[in-house]
Amino acid sequence: MRILRAADHRVMPWKNGGGVTIEIAVFPESADLDAFEWRVSMATVASDGPFSMFPNVDRTLSILEGEGIVLSIDGLADETLTCASAPFAFMADRPAAARLLGGSITDLNIMTRRGRWTQRVAKISQSRIRLTFDAATTTVVFCANGSTSVSSAAEQVTLGMHDATLIQGAACEVASDTGSELYVVMLEHDPEKLQTFRTRSCGRTKA
Repeated sequence: MRILRAADHRVMPWKNGGGVTIEIAVFPESADLDAFEWRVSMATVASDGPFSMFPNVDRTLSILEGEGIVLSIDGLADETLTCASAPFAFMADRPAAARLLGGSITDLNIMTRRGRWTQRVAKISQSRIRLTFDAATTTVVFCANGSTSVSSAAEQVTLGMHDATLIQGAACEVASDTGSELYVVMLEHDPEKLQTFRTRSCGRTKA
């Protein structure tokens, strides 16, 4: 497991210059906004306005903080997203804009290069869960709030708010404090073999 601490995340401007994004993980490492294969990031949206467009990219958006947004995507019905909403997937090369429901929000963005990578994002709010991933799957476990312990056969780490861990094809167990929330991002580089996401727990999973 590779640990990605919040204090080390890279801060950079939006592609359209309308705000600032915090890059949690990207592949290839240090790739710019035109060259990444996949990217996990956070952004603060402080005013209504358009989203950056990314040709041939698929995107999943989740609200981490704030009252939420109304997301308008060209050709689709408006979608209201709040902290209670499940992760919402859409094509990042369609014109899209956000209208704030009340005050600024912080969101989590997952982007993958269409035709080369697939993505699946699970929002999890429970105390303990065991995750098993295909050997070819790259997984990012992101702690949205609270504290989370991630352990594998080789090691154990504790994640604080906005910390993450990068896991390559391994089984792991996640134990969170009461009230904590995390996101599990599964990235598969072979679209023909979308990996199976299996969980065994006594709590509730939102996918």
